[in-house]
Amino acid sequence: MEFFYMFLFFPLALLYLLSPFFFRKFQKLPPTPFISLPIIGHLYLLKKPLHRTLAKISTKHGPILLLHFGSRPVLLVSSPSAAEECFTTNDIAFANRPRLLAGKHLGYNYTSLVWASYGAHWRNLRRIASLEILSSHRIQTFADIRRNEVRLLVKRLQRGTSEDGHNIVDMKSAFFETMLNVMMRMISGKRYYDNDQSGNLEERRRFKEIVTETFQLSGATNAGDFLPVLRWIGVDKLEKKLKTLKEKRDSFMQDLIDEHRKSIRGCEGQRIQTLIDVLLSLQETDPECYTDEVIRGMMQVMLSAGTDTSVATMEWAMSLLLNNPEALFQAQNEIDDRIGYSRLVDDSDLPHLPYFHGIINETLRMYPPAPMLVPHESSSECMVGGYRVPGGTMLLLNLWAIQNDPELWDEPETFKPERFINLEGQRDGFVLMPFGYGRRRCPGENLAMHVVGLALASLIQCFEWTRVDPRMVDMSEGPGLTMPKAHLLVAKCKPRTKMEKLIALL
Repeated sequence: MEFFYMFLFFPLALLYLLSPFFFRKFQKLPPTPFISLPIIGHLYLLKKPLHRTLAKISTKHGPILLLHFGSRPVLLVSSPSAAEECFTTNDIAFANRPRLLAGKHLGYNYTSLVWASYGAHWRNLRRIASLEILSSHRIQTFADIRRNEVRLLVKRLQRGTSEDGHNIVDMKSAFFETMLNVMMRMISGKRYYDNDQSGNLEERRRFKEIVTETFQLSGATNAGDFLPVLRWIGVDKLEKKLKTLKEKRDSFMQDLIDEHRKSIRGCEGQRIQTLIDVLLSLQETDPECYTDEVIRGMMQVMLSAGTDTSVATMEWAMSLLLNNPEALFQAQNEIDDRIGYSRLVDDSDLPHLPYFHGIINETLRMYPPAPMLVPHESSSECMVGGYRVPGGTMLLLNLWAIQNDPELWDEPETFKPERFINLEGQRDGFVLMPFGYGRRRCPGENLAMHVVGLALASLIQCFEWTRVDPRMVDMSEGPGLTMPKAHLLVAKCKPRTKMEKLIALL
């Protein structure tokens, strides 16, 4: 009898394992190269960093794959042609976002700009962001804020020099504080990071606590997004933390809105200076469109999405330059030749610095701030690469794999800013798209390039930079959606002799 059961078991087991293969062939679904286990699917394959693990799978099995992360079907795309098909032919079909836990609690139940499904509400939010917050005119309006904060950064680094004229700098902290000050001055007109202890200390404490918790939780992996059973039995602890953070953020942002609402009413006719003021003025004429919740959502998207990605890009760029001092020297010479020593680099100078611009593009190619982009989800069935993709499938585009593919790029692991000089149409082939593509492309690209460009160019112009020890900077990648460095960058700087007088006047 035991032999009979064993004889019956093996054919059934084999049928169980092979039936998905024949089902996919019959349904014209994308290939699935591995066994999908009950409940967890292909989650057992995932190792950090995720973009490298998935790149290896795609290299071995193909650029279009169908995986299952727990209960979620996932389309993994790793080629420019497939990316183009997703974001042009099927752009509307893939314009939705998957409903993840972060979007529920930090995205106002999937209604914020980042998390809202494609439709009238999202189009309205996108219009507000593009025309009222991130337009070229609005970005230019805040040029003085960027200029002032970058100069304050230069001044802080100069003041921190020791007797030998050098300063040992935690670059991430320096960039992070500068970027948060830029964003919050644009949003509310307030600075929260400096050595001045005047002002509302409790408000500063609240803000810093919210910022710390936001970036801790934004990089956290939530297994409950793929294994709902964990939420049902209460094993998933992240949801409680997200709820608490949402309450703190809402309270803080609403206090700022109420404060600005009072100041606007008391200062009729004065020039609008902050994004809160802009949105509140629009609220008076269209209160149903510009609700307080919409304003809070826009503030939080600006703060979260606009800070961490830019900081990561600047830290990676400085790491690459320290490991490639000849590139740093060439960028410094370019700035000296175009600008001289009598003034600091400004926004208007950036388009005239092709090699420096190549440094930023090469950094974004090698270390994109969102290596897997923000996930999309298909709202309806569509075809990609000749395969049928069912509605409700999460799209993961491995941008890092495309931008580091040796078949697309010459020596992709080598830092070559010159590859972007006089290169026409490089972004048209879907081989470089660090800010995404299509309807859900990041609307903050212009602002990010202005802030990152001005900060990096100013530090290169004003200081000599060296590594703290002879060893190369560790370029290991840490976990997280924005691909942070595994080890914080600490660098040594010294004011350049030719710039000392100018820095002293800041």
